[in-house]
Amino acid sequence: MKRVVVTGLGALTPLGNNLHEYWEGLKNGVSGSAMITHFNTEKFKTKFACELKNYDSAKYFDRKEANKLDLYSQYALIASEEAIVDSGLNLDTVDKDRVGVIWASGVGGIETFHQAIKGYVLGDGSPRFSPFFIPKMIGDIAAGSISIKYGFRGPNFATVSACASSTNSIIDAVNYIRLGKADVFVTGGSEAAINEPGIGGFNSMQALSTNNDEFQTASRPFDLTRDGFVLGEGAGALIVEEFEHAKARGARIYAEIAGTGLTADAYHLTAPHPEGLGASNVMNLCIKEAGIKPEDVDYINVHGTATIIGDTAELKAVLNVFGEHAYKLNISSTKSMTGHLLGATGAIEAIACIMSVIHDIVPPTINFKVPDPVIDQKLNLTLNKAQNRKVNFAISNTFGFGGHNASVLIKKAEI
Repeated sequence: MKRVVVTGLGALTPLGNNLHEYWEGLKNGVSGSAMITHFNTEKFKTKFACELKNYDSAKYFDRKEANKLDLYSQYALIASEEAIVDSGLNLDTVDKDRVGVIWASGVGGIETFHQAIKGYVLGDGSPRFSPFFIPKMIGDIAAGSISIKYGFRGPNFATVSACASSTNSIIDAVNYIRLGKADVFVTGGSEAAINEPGIGGFNSMQALSTNNDEFQTASRPFDLTRDGFVLGEGAGALIVEEFEHAKARGARIYAEIAGTGLTADAYHLTAPHPEGLGASNVMNLCIKEAGIKPEDVDYINVHGTATIIGDTAELKAVLNVFGEHAYKLNISSTKSMTGHLLGATGAIEAIACIMSVIHDIVPPTINFKVPDPVIDQKLNLTLNKAQNRKVNFAISNTFGFGGHNASVLIKKAEI
């Protein structure tokens, strides 16, 4: 089986607008939560989120181009450019027929859809829709936009599996390389859903935290007082590449994607299996494909959204898969800092795992104060402060509405 490595990274997150700023925020336990500025929240239950900070589209796009792109596509193009530059790919000599783009988003251009429908409803009923309405909104347009910008003519499509979407995109890219369909992929995901339908919709499901008085610490996975997730926005991009191709061009190799897993809970539209059945299965698949033993795993970046059921079910799965080794692992939820980026969360959390295996640092689960008696307190949840340890193998878990489970296992480059 062909080996697949990571040679470039890009990040646009609530902790920083590039990879360096993102990693520094993770290491230092920075909260990305703040009061929402994108719209008037007066009538909404939740008034805070993890927005990008100091984002100005004019820094990246001219006015005409920006008007043609939903924010989720803007974020995709920015993170992808950072990753491509970081990879050192020579765009003049690389075989562009062998470079593909697989990009994810959970809800795509929801802001474009919202504005278009609002304009129609508030108008006189005439269908005065922008000619850019459909191409700005659809979920595959970010992948297409990246391909068009760079002339990449390999496989090109979008993946959608709710909050597992960008982990799915990474896994698809890995598998297409293993099948020999391409040598290089730009992959990852982006999301821009901090708007009226995004906040209002999740509020109606009682999925979001409504802790407006303590908004900076409201994302508190594993804490007894957790009351839901905090919505985030942004993008994460990875350049994944066939190992021999990367070696031949002298690329710097960050890490290897050694194992992948895809399963379904087959249980409920929005709730996870209470015993973490699908989560157990997906981690087992990762470990088996990587050809390692459970006790070889050092760190798990859990889905850890700070929902009552989700956190406990995932930790049950960890105990089921790892047994006594579970107490020797580091576990953390970086959503405590970034919030939940929906379809982009898998990409930015895979990047967090890659940076952990490079630097041997485990980012923390911040905002923890009150232990939950149903959670095993002997587990090392990396509470409130990053920890230094050797990280040779790390797993990134992502789970989505509909019962979708997707995980990747990251291996340190030199082993």
